[in-house]
Amino acid sequence: MSGIKLSICIPTFNREIYLRNALEHCETYDFDFTYEIVISDNASTDNTKQVVDEFIARGLPIRYHRRTANGGPYKNVASAFHHAIGEYSIYLADDDFLIPDGLKAAMAYLDTNPDVSACHASWYLYDEIRDLDLTSFYSVDEDIKFARHEFVEVFRFVCERHVFPEIAIYRSSALRSTWVPRDFCFSYFAYLAHALDQGAVAFLKQPFYRSVAVSKLAPSRSQNGNEEVMVAWDKYRGGLEYFLYIAAKRGRLNTGPESRVIFEEMCRLFTLERMAVAVRFWAIRKDFIKAYELYTRMALGGMGEHPEVKALRESFPMLVSMQTLAYQVSATADVDRLMLSGMADPALISEILRDVGLEAEIEITTDLDGHDPARVESTIIFAADTSRREKFLEMGYKPNLVFMESDLTRHVLI
Repeated sequence: MSGIKLSICIPTFNREIYLRNALEHCETYDFDFTYEIVISDNASTDNTKQVVDEFIARGLPIRYHRRTANGGPYKNVASAFHHAIGEYSIYLADDDFLIPDGLKAAMAYLDTNPDVSACHASWYLYDEIRDLDLTSFYSVDEDIKFARHEFVEVFRFVCERHVFPEIAIYRSSALRSTWVPRDFCFSYFAYLAHALDQGAVAFLKQPFYRSVAVSKLAPSRSQNGNEEVMVAWDKYRGGLEYFLYIAAKRGRLNTGPESRVIFEEMCRLFTLERMAVAVRFWAIRKDFIKAYELYTRMALGGMGEHPEVKALRESFPMLVSMQTLAYQVSATADVDRLMLSGMADPALISEILRDVGLEAEIEITTDLDGHDPARVESTIIFAADTSRREKFLEMGYKPNLVFMESDLTRHVLI
């Protein structure tokens, strides 16, 4: 035995300022058990190695390993876990922080529950600038343990609570067969199934992890986790189905027609709920076309009244049509001007078009600017009515360069 109780595993790549910040936090941790910090460097080209050497000299118990080539994030996490020699291992992103009191409580729980292969807890989204926990990712009312192979019970718990088992302390002996590559399904549902296949799993009420949502180093940065939320709904479903497959192969899930309908419905509803979150994120990004695409799937699935989409629904025709026009103009080669013809409030329309992505180099004009025969080939028209469209066609504008509102809203159905 190594004598190390916990391995804090930090994968990193070209993030020296974030890594420095994370290690400065590590210096403040006062644990009552032995620990190590395992850093796996994904072939960084910045000063990562110098930062690590500095903190080693300052006394942090760091072991540093550098990959010869960047293999992507999952290989780098696997590398950190493989080098861990502690009895337990925890992943720590190079820009996040641990919560010492919660971590100590979780370690004590693991010590008194030797059958547990992985101990999960929710985590805080943290505003580093205001030193404020914004929210927790999911909620657990009380500590709960599921015995080995209680797949159906865990599945129901995950679906009812919308649990994402990303933050966990693993018994290191279980990691070799838990943390293996899975790409077409959400990997953390797969890892949860792998851990449950080897032993009990626990979900604790007290968080032991802070995910930095607002960083003092880069206040306007976007989180990788947010990016995944916006596109990964089908991977989430894939992860749940993978979890159920393992349950079935271990003889813990009835795969008869009636049972299949029940669990397929649970997967469907979970996926639609994740789409609802994605709709909100795409709307924040002002990509209303993507938000509307997801809305159509939600509405067909019976969730057209979901709070995340209900507030947007009435504005979809206007917002999606304006973004569609912005897209058509920006996508068309040799076009550098958009003329608004007959619009009641061209200034407002111009503002909306810029807001939803019309490129800055595209000039916006109105009828008052007049027709320029030399720019017919490079101008797209947005006409208020059919008579105006016909007039522009008579003046030599190409038919598919003259849009009306009906062209843009015809397929935006609410």
